Amino acid sequence: MPLESFSALDFETATWSPASVCQVGIVRMENGEIVEKINRLIQPPKNEYFYKNIEVHGIQPDDTKDAPLFEEVWFDFRHLIEDQIVVAHNANFDVNCLRSSLAYYDIVQPDFEVRCTRVIYRRGLAYLSKKYKIPLNHHDAFSDAHACAQLYLMHLRRQALPKTGSLF
Repeated sequence: MPLESFSALDFETATWSPASVCQVGIVRMENGEIVEKINRLIQPPKNEYFYKNIEVHGIQPDDTKDAPLFEEVWFDFRHLIEDQIVVAHNANFDVNCLRSSLAYYDIVQPDFEVRCTRVIYRRGLAYLSKKYKIPLNHHDAFSDAHACAQLYLMHLRRQALPKTGSLF
């Protein structure tokens, strides 16, 4: 039985604003295999950063001063989001970043379905990556998206296993 296709997504932000995306990571999975990867730095609005965000992910204004704006890269990965299953760890955050960035640049909001590995596993990404021996450079958007993809794939495979037990 083929596994569902999905796009694992993660954003890092430059400030407290969800529209201040400074990195996007996406891993596209089809039938259990990685078929596409996106790892892009993005210049947040006015290239402004809050020092606490820099402490979390290490991305600084110099890193994104020549990077494209969200509105310039959206069309490079829109096909991985629009009408797709989008998986994220703490999906509320990442979906809010996506929707806020699209609204900031006045881009039409796409339809997509959301799955959250934090809801499925009820634990943090660092803990789960360590437990399941998934490589992780935490708070690097691509690494986080890759780890999330592996976790969701494990979930799908567990769901596909035949149920054991007797009917009587």
